[in-house]
Amino acid sequence: MKNVLVKVCGMRDADNIRQVEALGIDWMGFIFWPKSSRYVAEIPSYLPTKCKRVGVFVDASIGDVMTIAEQYQLDIIQLHGQESPSYITQLISHLSRLRNVKIIKAFNIATAIDFEATKRYEDYVDYFLFDTKGKSVGGNGEKFDWSVLSSYNGQTPYLLSGGIGPDDAERLSSEFSPLYSKPCACLDLNSRFESAPGYKNVDTLKAFIKELNI
Repeated sequence: MKNVLVKVCGMRDADNIRQVEALGIDWMGFIFWPKSSRYVAEIPSYLPTKCKRVGVFVDASIGDVMTIAEQYQLDIIQLHGQESPSYITQLISHLSRLRNVKIIKAFNIATAIDFEATKRYEDYVDYFLFDTKGKSVGGNGEKFDWSVLSSYNGQTPYLLSGGIGPDDAERLSSEFSPLYSKPCACLDLNSRFESAPGYKNVDTLKAFIKELNI
């Protein structure tokens, strides 16, 4: 599991943000979709300075994305809806006035055929995110069958998301290590490390990261 980044998503409480940042994570995610139980309705009194800030959007207008990207000084934009390559092209044009902001496009995965949808985005985004098909947009706490990752033949690096929990550290660091020599860039952690929506259990996260030996 060397050289794999860790992203903790669904943050919004200032004290919890400080505590999680202190664990040495790489990316921290903030959800700007009003229907999410982890929705960030107002700017926390503290935002991380030692890890990248990721803003998660679901079919938001480009104007709204730009406003929030500037307010929160986002490093990465994660698109978790039905955003098209045309939308992303327009967004990239607007983002050009900011510093080097990266883009993640999320896809719901159940079987190998679902990777077909990634092909038309290959030239437009910096990362893909592979999540579990569920009733809600992310944060369902359920895994997809990770064995289908061996069918992904794209060149765009991806984030592995969807139900990763404290009991997965050994599996990720041993059994699945060959997958991460492909283009897996980051593990995306969220609901299974929470004591309540938007509040992460710092001790559980710390133990998980230590066991991964990243």
